[in-house]
Amino acid sequence: MLRDAQLTAYFARIGYAGPREPILATLRGIVAAHATSIPFENLEVLLGRGVKLDPEALFDKIVERRRGGYCFEHNWLLLRVLEGLGFAVEGLAARVLWNQPEGKPGPRTHMLLRVSLPEGIYLADVGFGGLTLTTPLRLEVGPEQTTPHEPHRLVPMEDEIELQARLDSGWTRLYHFTLKPQLLIDYEVANWFTATYPGGLFTNNLLMARPDPDRRHAMFNRDFTIRPRGGPAERRTLQIAGELGDVLAQHFRLPTDPADVKRVWEKIAK
Repeated sequence: MLRDAQLTAYFARIGYAGPREPILATLRGIVAAHATSIPFENLEVLLGRGVKLDPEALFDKIVERRRGGYCFEHNWLLLRVLEGLGFAVEGLAARVLWNQPEGKPGPRTHMLLRVSLPEGIYLADVGFGGLTLTTPLRLEVGPEQTTPHEPHRLVPMEDEIELQARLDSGWTRLYHFTLKPQLLIDYEVANWFTATYPGGLFTNNLLMARPDPDRRHAMFNRDFTIRPRGGPAERRTLQIAGELGDVLAQHFRLPTDPADVKRVWEKIAK
């Protein structure tokens, strides 16, 4: 659980000045502010440094050094923030389906949160890259749910639940998850695999994402995309390392180290 001073620093990091009571309005405000302020990024993994989930290291990286992270970092920090405010919150695990071959599910290497409120049970997920949720979803199978960005829905899948988003091509499968709570050690194992597997997505590619209220920014290696809400995507391929540094600072709001930018560029410019 975060200390009061750490909660204050976290709220300053995400620019949140709303209520702190464990109610739905608070959850919505924090999720929106976190998602738009802290980018999804895997720079440490791509550079071979790994990712630590212990509380102090995580707080130092994301809050003090104003970096981003991927699902375990984002959602583990959010879980601790919500616990500090008195929310009843648990971590869940999911198998990612988005951009994966049909019929070949991978391991449960995605983290999301279940939050119990007087209004009902909600899901929060501020760490799903280019389709990160910008508002919590009701844990209700069936109906389409509006968000500030894409509509989503939950559908049954055998003994699990599947999250889908409605994109230009129709309903897209994102991931499916169980309702069994996970422990920190479960995430430590999944995080180790994700951050070290030699043939993995995160160890071999640059992945960046951050939503604004009216658009999404995303990067896969050298390909940078801005997708305005309700409009056509704007795409370009970066040509030099200097462009990478500019995009990281301007669109993903990250502090940049020229040496790290150079190393990342050498890995993605092949």
